[in-house]
Amino acid sequence: MRALIVTATPRKLGRVQPLITIERETPDQPEVASFLEAADKRADTLYALQSRYGSGLPALLLAGVRYFVARECGQALGGGGYVRLAEDKAEMKRLFVDPNARGRGIGGSIVHAIERAAVKEGVQTLFLETGIKSAEALALHRKLGFQERPSFGNYEHDPLSVFMMKQLTLPKG
Repeated sequence: MRALIVTATPRKLGRVQPLITIERETPDQPEVASFLEAADKRADTLYALQSRYGSGLPALLLAGVRYFVARECGQALGGGGYVRLAEDKAEMKRLFVDPNARGRGIGGSIVHAIERAAVKEGVQTLFLETGIKSAEALALHRKLGFQERPSFGNYEHDPLSVFMMKQLTLPKG
């Protein structure tokens, strides 16, 4: 699956913007590992160990993650994926955008790619867990239509976690 992001605002029309692509890739590659490490290091500064739920690479692979990577001129800028929980349910996992690439709509575009792929597999509900101190992530997910809900799956209630879900729209016809 490919997704293209075209960013053309009046201020940017005079400049040529590099093409950003989002494609499904395997997460067991060095660039993706560096995203996961960066996300873990950030979580280390915000949350106690018992409140960190980021799945490591082996767990993602074991769970059959479908992972998407955003690239500009071949350089990975961010990624995220999902794992199936049931026939019609999935959980978004490990969404991360390089801090130097934030503010360009890349995170939202990765989420949209995840949603499109999940819908094609019959997923109707997409869940996620994030931390209460992850203001940017919370704002993005709310903007994209995710709503807070109680804990789900194997998660237990954690006052430092925010659990969210979104009903996905199946294509008509």
